[in-house]
Parts: sequence; C-alpha cells; structure tokens
Amino acid sequence: MPHKLPNRWIIAAAAIAIQVCCGAIYSWSVFVKPLISSEPWSLVQVSATYTIALAFIGIGALVGGLWQDRVGPRVVASFAGIIYGLGFLLCAVAVSQHSLAGLYLGYGLLGGLGIGMAYICPVAAVAKWFPDRRGLMIGATVMGYGAGAVVMSPIAARLIIRSGVSATFAIFGIAYLVVIVAAAQFHVNPPPRWCPEGWEPRSSVAKSASRVDYTVGQAIRSWRFWLLWLILVLNTSAGIMIISQASPLAQQQAGMTVIEASALVGVISIFNALGRVGWSWISDMVGRAQVFFALYAIQVLVFFTLPRLHDAVPFEVAVCTIALCYGGGFAVLPSFTADFFGSRYMGGIFGWITCATWVVAAIPSPMLIARVRETTGTYESAIFVIGFVMLLALPLPILAGRAASRIASEQALESA
Repeated sequence: MPHKLPNRWIIAAAAIAIQVCCGAIYSWSVFVKPLISSEPWSLVQVSATYTIALAFIGIGALVGGLWQDRVGPRVVASFAGIIYGLGFLLCAVAVSQHSLAGLYLGYGLLGGLGIGMAYICPVAAVAKWFPDRRGLMIGATVMGYGAGAVVMSPIAARLIIRSGVSATFAIFGIAYLVVIVAAAQFHVNPPPRWCPEGWEPRSSVAKSASRVDYTVGQAIRSWRFWLLWLILVLNTSAGIMIISQASPLAQQQAGMTVIEASALVGVISIFNALGRVGWSWISDMVGRAQVFFALYAIQVLVFFTLPRLHDAVPFEVAVCTIALCYGGGFAVLPSFTADFFGSRYMGGIFGWITCATWVVAAIPSPMLIARVRETTGTYESAIFVIGFVMLLALPLPILAGRAASRIASEQALESA
C-alpha cells in the first residue's frame, strides 16, 4: 500500500507561519530608541546589531539551503527555530547585563543565522510541492516575511512599554522557538519530480520550467545562475536604498512630520508584502522574465520622477510603488531559480543567490545612499543614479526570457 502523502496546504500554512517569525527582523527599529535610552550605547553601536544580523542572514540562507538539500527541511528548520529563539533569549540576558557584545551575538549572529536558515527551508519545500502554482505559492509564503514587521512591530512596542526591552526579547524568543519548531514538523519533501494527480504543464510558464535537476555546482557554473543573481541584486539595491531611508527622505523632500513619516514606513511594509504575492501570481500567468522587465521599467519611471515629488500623496505613491517592486523581486526570483535549475537542489542554489545578494546589495546599499545624503545634503543625485542603472539593466530580463524560451524549445524537441 503506497505511503499517504501529507496535505500540501498544511505545509504551505506552516511555511507562512515560519516566514512571519523570520520577517520580524524588519521590526528592529522598534528596539533602537529604547535601547539607546536605557543603555550606555550610541546609535551607531545599537544600529550595528542590525547590520550584523543582515550579514548572517545571507550566511544562514546558504548553509541552510545546502544542508536541507541533504537532510530535508524539517531538521534544518527545527534547528533554525532553536538558535533563533535562543538568540533572542540571549538578547534578554545581554540587555539585563548591559552587554553590547551579547546583543551582537544573540540578535546579530544567532538571530541572523536562524532567520536565514528558517527562511530558505519553506521556500524550497513549497517550490517542490506546488509545481502547478509555483509563483503564487512561493509569493504567498514570502509575503509572510514581508508582513512580519506589520504583525510584530506593534506587539513589540506595547510589550516594551509594559514590560521593558529585556522581557520583550525573552517573550519573543520563546514564541519564535515554539512556533518555528512546531511549524517545521510539517515540512517534508515530496518524492522526486512529484506532481499533483492529473496535472500536466500546459501554460507557457510551466512548459518552460526545467525538467532536469541541476546540482548546486552545475548551476553555479551556468551563466544563467549569475544572470539571475545580477537581476536580483539590482532590484534589491534599488528598493532597499529607498526603503532604508524612507522616513528621513519623506521628512526632507515631502515635508512630512516624524509621525507621518513613521506611518509611511508601516505602509511601505504592507506594500512590500503585497508585492511578493501579487507579482508572483502574475508571473505564473505571463512569465518570470516578463514580470522582472515590468519591475525594472516601472522603477525607471519612478526613480526619475521621485526627486521632483514634493507633495505628500504623490511621494507616498512613488515610494510604495518601489516597495511593491522590491517585494516582487524577492518573491519571483525563487520561482525563476526553480524554473531554470529544477526544484530538487533549489535550497542550495537559491541559498547561494540569497547570500551573495545580501552581501553585495542589502548590506552596503543603505550605507551608500546615507553617505550620499551626508556628502551632498540631498538624496537627489543617488536617486537619479539608481534610475539610470535600472534603465541600463532593462536588457537583463529580456536575456533571461530568451533563456527560458530556449529551455522550453529544447524540452519540446526531447519529448517529440
């Protein structure tokens, strides 16, 4: 009697729960002011915690992706939940002991590694379980990551006021450990090349997905790997430069108050999350390359227009559009990776792309635009440069689309 497969929709729900916990990284700013007020630490010292975490997220995604390809997502996601939760508990002790090094170790190193490892497992698993809805379901999964700050920030703010920073870290640490480890138990891989009963790839997008599972080494030696990486790096750099400076940019250019700018940051998080599921859903219908071309083209128009927008409403529309495209890039790229290289070793392959993207784009980009602001007094020159780079990069998605078409043609010939 054949072994009954688990319900893939339960796996998807568990994946979203993990991603919401991981996405709490975006709520770090809630802790900054209370830490500066209660501890003998400067803004630079406290902010370094977030930079360390971003660096280790990339490393965690790489390690977790390669590891889960060998042992499956359950073990890796469980381990990730444990070190993530312990990292927050260590933060609680560090704050009570006034230890900056403990904060770096707990939130930065352990928290970053845990987030990266936990992030990659649901993405890889969902790609395998939903070949028929790959873009939509990966988008829904990583939407949880984008929405993490929306869910966790107000909870953290209230807990800090009521119980203090140390207790808040402890409560979050226990919650993250329990939720991620529990959700990880639902994560298993389907049999190799599994498809839903009766489903066959009929759409042009599904037909262009590779039927060959490339190993990590084979993928990295392919020019298509580096093309996908470059596409994601440019999209991430463009988006995170604006998102990281959204509040001061809104105050300087659109004349918003501090409260209004803070509210805008929350709205940006919502559009970041919506972009992840919306663009992924569209990519299932029109193609991954076509979506990335649209993301690039929209951002070219927005970045060339943004410096001229000094009224609040059009400025908000422009910045939220950038967030929509930023989230969309992160959500569509995993599906693109699975389409190009198969889903079996996607964890390791996408782990390499994620790690390299964080190192090259997500970490230095916020510092670069901040330095331009300090040097010139405005963000205008940096924004125009971003728009010009995106304009020059428009041929990249076209090249990726031709590569996808070539895969579909080769597979059609093989099956003929």
